[in-house]
Amino acid sequence: MPAVPTGSAGKPAATGSASTGAKPGPNAPASKSSGGQASEEAKSVTCTGDNTRTTAAPLNRPVNHMLLTVTNTGSGRCFLYGYPAVRFGEAQSVPPVIADSKPQAVVTLKPGESGYASVNLSSTDGTDSTDSTNGQTVNSLAVYFHGPSGNESVGAGSQPSLPAKGVFVDDFLKVTYWQQSMDDATSW
Repeated sequence: MPAVPTGSAGKPAATGSASTGAKPGPNAPASKSSGGQASEEAKSVTCTGDNTRTTAAPLNRPVNHMLLTVTNTGSGRCFLYGYPAVRFGEAQSVPPVIADSKPQAVVTLKPGESGYASVNLSSTDGTDSTDSTNGQTVNSLAVYFHGPSGNESVGAGSQPSLPAKGVFVDDFLKVTYWQQSMDDATSW
């Protein structure tokens, strides 16, 4: 488990637009403009807490869900690989990913654009949601980013704010892969 980062704190994110389609990886050769300098489009890196702003907002629908929004604050494209490794409170492990939510392409964010992931906080049918042995209210969240291989956390994480009353999580806690659109993220 990575140490809690000292990365950027979460602030409300502006709604961003999303691009579609497969993009080259971060090691793709830089394209040259007519002036001979690398274009802004070619400056692509992995999204981390250092080049993004992350917010976490509970959703009314679907119930017991939270939307993570990551907005690119850098000067070039960044890639959101895999899924967010989230840590609520003092949890010792990250929740599993919903395998069926895997998108067809890596989520690519141009400067100012946003990517999304949904967090299923607890059972949607009320199962275990009142059993204090299987759930708890937490007041802190850390979000870590994966690199191209999808197995390791890279760069700084982020610590978005949660509501003052905290959020309830239980054994049904799981996340989606990063999605290019909010609708795709909230459909799980």
